[in-house]
Amino acid sequence: MNSEAKVAFGHESGRGKTAFRVLGAISFSHFLNDTMQSLILAIYPLLKGKFELNFAQVGLITLSYQLTASLLQPLVGLYTDHHPKPYSLAFGMGCTLTGLIALGMAPSYGWVLFAAALVGTGSSVFHPESSRVARMASGGRHGLAQSFFQVGGNLGTAMGPLAAAWFVIPHGQGSVAWFSLAAFLAILVLLQVGGWYSRHQKRVFAPSAAHGSSSRGLHPELPARKVVLSIVILLVLVFSKYFYLASISSYFIFYLMHKFHLSVQSAQVHLFLFLFAVASGTFFGGPIGDRIGRKRVIWISILGAAPFALALPYANLTWTGILAFITGFILASAFSAIIVYAQELIPGKVGTISGFFFGFAFGMGGIGAAVLGKLADRHGIIFVYHLCSYLPLLGMLTAFLPDLRHGALRRDFFPGPRLKAR
Repeated sequence: MNSEAKVAFGHESGRGKTAFRVLGAISFSHFLNDTMQSLILAIYPLLKGKFELNFAQVGLITLSYQLTASLLQPLVGLYTDHHPKPYSLAFGMGCTLTGLIALGMAPSYGWVLFAAALVGTGSSVFHPESSRVARMASGGRHGLAQSFFQVGGNLGTAMGPLAAAWFVIPHGQGSVAWFSLAAFLAILVLLQVGGWYSRHQKRVFAPSAAHGSSSRGLHPELPARKVVLSIVILLVLVFSKYFYLASISSYFIFYLMHKFHLSVQSAQVHLFLFLFAVASGTFFGGPIGDRIGRKRVIWISILGAAPFALALPYANLTWTGILAFITGFILASAFSAIIVYAQELIPGKVGTISGFFFGFAFGMGGIGAAVLGKLADRHGIIFVYHLCSYLPLLGMLTAFLPDLRHGALRRDFFPGPRLKAR
């Protein structure tokens, strides 16, 4: 690679330059990927009416694509940690392209579930490998890179309802297939990213000791049981975040239509505003974590959203929009910090950790949608929002996470000679 290219792309090493062109490419691909994914959520009213579905069946659509992503992502991450596949990103996007075409042509509910599962399969490849590329291109600013990558996806998720309102709803289910052109564009971009990945992978897959990890692959200043406890706490926090987000992304349109008698298009605009808030919060969470520590960001994000989430079910239309925006913004800032925090707990396993946490998040979102749909059928959509408003209170568990900032473990409330630096 010539010197000009090195300046343009930067280095993935711990203290190199941040490769913003690579981060921009992977974030743009994430934008296209999640725009296409969110179309499934946004056209639920259309599918519900056409195939005469109940809320539980609507939730199963979410479950079908998020379950495939949930089960496959950790396996993809584990495999590519040992056998890197730079061009697998383009292959994953090809699965998404096929799924969109199948969704646009689906003649029955069973075909809708199959198409959704194909889209989930594409995500199972895209997310862990893209997260790896983001870390490669970070130049040591891991929180910034993770947020840069994720904000593209969240902006894409926010665009889905608008795309559905402006294009899919007026033109019908078949118009979804036209969005396969976005998948084709993403494939072209990811082929370029794959070339960069291929040229840089030797430095990324150097022995983990170069990154300061211990031979056992865990954080060198923490006992194994503390690492395991921390991972469990992070998973509980992801559960609280994604169960709550499932209540919004899958059912907010129905909630607004039921409680405030909005039209489908008006409700989709409100959903867009919430998802835009999620994208904005994601952007700030990573770089702030680089500066003040990831534990503080996680603490503020999950628990800080609780007062607004608790107030939302009692608000009028105007305040519902405001509270949903604030809740989405605060809650979303946690995930970048959680991913990077977990990567620091288990160094050298970027793909495995990214795949595991993205997969768990997708799984919780899918299970949440199915469970909440069943509750909505039985107790009503209003009950679901009262119940989910308590989920952010699980953020109090953040108090039990060790502070991984340099030197902080020596001051942490987890005492003992086992925390001495090796």
